[in-house]
Amino acid sequence: MKEENKAASAASRDGFTSSFGVLAATLGSAVGLGNIWKFPYLTGTNGGAGFLVVYVLATLLVGLPVMIAEIMLGRKAKANAYTAMKTLSPAGQPWWLISVLGVLSAFLIMAFYSEVAAWVFAYVFKAAGSGLLTSDPKVTESVFGQLISNPLQSLLWQWLVLVLMGCILLLGVSKGIEAATKKLMPLLFVLLVVVGVRSLMLPGASEGLKFLFQPDFSKITGAVVLTAVGLAFFKLSIGMGTMMTYGSYFRDDQNIPATAFRVMCADLFVSMLAGIAIFPAVFAFGFKPAAGPSLLFITIPAVFHNMLFGHVFMFAFFVLTAVASMGAMLSILEVPIALMNEHFKMKRSTATWLSLALLALVGATCALSNSSMAGFKLFGMTTFDLFDFMTSNIMMPLGGIGLCLFVGWVWGKQRFEQELTNHGRLRNQGLLDAVFTVLRWVSPLLILIVMLKGLHVF
Repeated sequence: MKEENKAASAASRDGFTSSFGVLAATLGSAVGLGNIWKFPYLTGTNGGAGFLVVYVLATLLVGLPVMIAEIMLGRKAKANAYTAMKTLSPAGQPWWLISVLGVLSAFLIMAFYSEVAAWVFAYVFKAAGSGLLTSDPKVTESVFGQLISNPLQSLLWQWLVLVLMGCILLLGVSKGIEAATKKLMPLLFVLLVVVGVRSLMLPGASEGLKFLFQPDFSKITGAVVLTAVGLAFFKLSIGMGTMMTYGSYFRDDQNIPATAFRVMCADLFVSMLAGIAIFPAVFAFGFKPAAGPSLLFITIPAVFHNMLFGHVFMFAFFVLTAVASMGAMLSILEVPIALMNEHFKMKRSTATWLSLALLALVGATCALSNSSMAGFKLFGMTTFDLFDFMTSNIMMPLGGIGLCLFVGWVWGKQRFEQELTNHGRLRNQGLLDAVFTVLRWVSPLLILIVMLKGLHVF
């Protein structure tokens, strides 16, 4: 009777309805603000094409196997991350703690990520006006400083972003997440191509391409390799319950390894397009590339001002940056919403608004980290930096290691292959043997090394 009830419950759950919907939603989760500035910058400053080779290898050894495992567990359980691990774990073994780390990570990441996204959405409107029409980086630096140091603006934009995400998530998985990402991902690609083509037409743009793609293998050091491994792990939205939650919405006939590989390739392609859109223009006008907010919010507006029709392309750039942030936020928010909806039996609308209210409360401490709460610090860090540090260096790596150990040593090879061959319907035995071996031995070791480096153990 319990099995029948479980099957009926799984059948009644909302889920993705098409292969393209699965790909768009999963890619939307992996693509984020890091694609627009962090990935291109790290590629350029760590050996260009040489770093790309290391990154792809690291993705094959860390990011891709863990993503496959996480999606597999979600689809098998047809439940939120916590219920999935609770259901699939042997009786009496606390593997469900992996999902607790994941849910908490997702919540804390959203608390500070929503504020960065808020800056992006604010800049969409600033780019539409005349406030950013200057070639002086000092002016754009002042505009950005005024935004993040204004408590009211910081809170207002963060709450607007949260409400926008909530309105989409209220529609459910197929009519909300899937429908939105099926429109957002093609729009992202189109905008990236348009801005990229314009950037490549600038005199001196070739220097930007050399920055990105000309290999300098002398820069490939041990630290660079660890940077690539860390990026491969964090870039694909694994270790925080998002892929397990999305996996629970996969159809039973979905080819999980093939889908994960397509997501990996498409995510890499988006990052490369972003680099092509940004760095030829940066070099063409004599600016120096820099990481983080200084590139995205200070250098980029000054760069686009120098272009013909730069106002239009600057607006398009910040629209595509906002689009990139939306897919990631939808997947992160879905983790606590699914938990409240299924485990605590809340209506989806109640779970959505409660999640948003809690995030507005906790996220406010991050939004105010550059203004009225700048002096409030824990362990020498603002709440914004603390949440970033905890999730990136402790919680997500521990969750990733736990997933590897659970699948590789508890779940076992037989069930792993049974699920990923779709019970024998797919001919991918050789591939799965390799993935399982990597997941069991290589991935957890590499994630552990990255975690220890992040904690400054060595």
